[in-house]
Amino acid sequence: MPTPVTAYQGLAGDRNNLAMPGALALAAQLARRLKLPLASVGVPAQALITDWATELAAAKADLQELAEHISTQLRLHHRSITVLTRCAAAIATVPRVVAAHPDVCVVWCDAHADLNTPASSATGYLGGLALSGPAGLWNSGFGGNLLLENIILVGSRDIDPFELDLIESGKVRLIRADSADLPGTIVQAIGRRKVYVHLDCDVLAPGSVPTDFSVPGGLSLAALGAVCSALAELPLVGLEIAELQYSETASLVPANLTGLLDAI
Repeated sequence: MPTPVTAYQGLAGDRNNLAMPGALALAAQLARRLKLPLASVGVPAQALITDWATELAAAKADLQELAEHISTQLRLHHRSITVLTRCAAAIATVPRVVAAHPDVCVVWCDAHADLNTPASSATGYLGGLALSGPAGLWNSGFGGNLLLENIILVGSRDIDPFELDLIESGKVRLIRADSADLPGTIVQAIGRRKVYVHLDCDVLAPGSVPTDFSVPGGLSLAALGAVCSALAELPLVGLEIAELQYSETASLVPANLTGLLDAI
């Protein structure tokens, strides 16, 4: 069986109900472009908009199904191609990728570092813990086997003090969106390691696609395309895309995904 493009449809710390249809729409269009089957994991539900512990408990069953699905794809020697609703779903995906490829480099393209812990977070937002769980900085219940030195943050610019300490200490590498020769800098930082890419749509410049967070100073779609072209030449074990909303909050008009798909 060919690798499917998987749409995650369960809860993951949602602040509104726009990412579930957004993930399904993007996954369906990506599957058509790649001529691959479409798979779905999880059941849509109403956004809870509450604390991280309640959100994680509510999402646990669907996230466990997602984790098993990723493991199956990797066990079949497939590249994993997943469209998540929210970046918090990476709490379940990344540990399974690392279990299959222990030295994999996780390239985390996101306006946020997502390296807070429940103790350091000022907001208690589950999405802000999305990468720190897999990195073992707190116990998510899904594994914490990702080494900090195997994380490369790309385009992160809304960074909290705890996360900044990790970056400034040299434990985590940050490559800024305005870095000279961004694709080349990323490739050099990866070296000879295998690569797993997390693409959070808020890494893009505001207005590029509908997403929950708008942080100035992001990548253009052209810059994203150049990065993706460079990453495609490396030993890629998987790609996950998150935080795409079906439409702008005030509109029911579906997002035009052509530019994003072209870049990817």
